[in-house]
Amino acid sequence: MVEGWEWDDTLFLGAAPYYRRGRLPYAPGFAEVLGEALGLDGRGRLIDVGCGPGTLALGLVGFFDGVVGVDPDRGMIAEAEREAAAVGVAARTRWVRARAEELPAGLGTFTAATFGQSFHWMDRDLVAARVRDMLRPGGALIHVSDLRTERPSAGGLPYPAVPSAAIADLTRRYLGPVRRAGRGVLPYGTPGGEAAILTRAGFTGPRRYVVPGGQALERTCDDITAWVFSLSASAPHLFGERLGAFTSDLGRLLREHSASGRFSERQPSTEIFIWHPPA
Repeated sequence: MVEGWEWDDTLFLGAAPYYRRGRLPYAPGFAEVLGEALGLDGRGRLIDVGCGPGTLALGLVGFFDGVVGVDPDRGMIAEAEREAAAVGVAARTRWVRARAEELPAGLGTFTAATFGQSFHWMDRDLVAARVRDMLRPGGALIHVSDLRTERPSAGGLPYPAVPSAAIADLTRRYLGPVRRAGRGVLPYGTPGGEAAILTRAGFTGPRRYVVPGGQALERTCDDITAWVFSLSASAPHLFGERLGAFTSDLGRLLREHSASGRFSERQPSTEIFIWHPPA
C-alpha cells in the first residue's frame, strides 16, 4: 500500500460501465503467447485477482477448465457476469466480490493467478503470500500490463492524437492538482517494485515476454470519454454535482481537437512477467 493512503470501496465507483469501451485492449496475440509460455492445454484453473469487468480473465478462459475473477467493486463484478453470459462462458466462470486481502476465501487452489494492472492497489506483501499458497505445484503468478517504457509515435495516423495533456488539465480544474484515489489522494502515484515483493514472498523468476503492439486504432469522442471515466483518478463519483458540467466541457474540448470527432492511437505493447512459487 502507498504510505498515507488507504483503499476504500469508492476507488472505481461508477467506472465499471465505461471500462470495457474506454480501456485499450491487450496486444493481439497476448493470450496465445501466455498459453505457449505456460504450456496451457485447457485444463486447470485460473484466478484473476482484481479482475475488473473480466477483460483479462475472459481473454484467457479458453485455456482453462474454469476461471474465477475476484474484485471488490460491485459494478465490476456485475459487468464481468454480463459479459461472460454474452460470450457464452458463464458456466465456466465464477465472479466473486471480495478484496484480494481476503483470499483464499474458500476458493481452492489454482494453476495460475493473473494480475492485470491491479497489484498496485493491494497490500502486496500480504496478497503475494496468500496467492503463493493457493497455487498448485508448478503453478504461476502472472503480472500483465501495458509496456510503460514505450512511447508509440502518432505519426502517419489518419486522425488527431488523443489530447491527453489537455484532458488532464481539465480534470485538474475540476478535481484539484493532486491525483485523487477513492476518498484519498496519491500525490506520488501508485507504487512499483513488484519484483522485490514477489521475491520476498518466495517466488522465483521472472520470465519476461513482450507482445508487440503498434497497430493503428480509431477512437471516437465517446470512447475517450469512457476512458476518462474508467480511471480511478477521474471516476464519475469524484465530480459530484459537477459531473454534467465536466462531461460537457470534455465533449467541447474533444470537438475542438477533432472536428470529425475521431482520434487515432497506437495499440500499446503488452508486457508479461511470469513468476513461480517455491517448489
